[in-house]
Amino acid sequence: QVQLVESGGGLVQAGGSLRLSCAASGSISSINGMGWYRQAPGKQRELVASTTSGGNTYYVDSVKGRFTISRDNAKNTVYLQMNSLKPEDTAVYYCNAFRRSVNYWGQGTQVTVSS
Repeated sequence: QVQLVESGGGLVQAGGSLRLSCAASGSISSINGMGWYRQAPGKQRELVASTTSGGNTYYVDSVKGRFTISRDNAKNTVYLQMNSLKPEDTAVYYCNAFRRSVNYWGQGTQVTVSS
């Protein structure tokens, strides 16, 4: 089992920045990838950014150039630095870890961007 605890959400004005953190614990060996998803009201959950154990990264087009995902292996933590936030970034953000064909999820953290 992998436990994921997120922090760092909140309310910010458009153009502002937030950094989300996700600390992993438990059976963290052999985690293949970690990432951040988000779900806005009435919308499907979407992958925002991800990083693999080999260091490859992915970003959805809408956040390219604004968000950066990073991983601190010593702290078993993944971060999502979000800059130039827009109202359309408002959503619940979920941390995800993929290990041995199983997806693990954090509890979610609310990000609200006011215009």
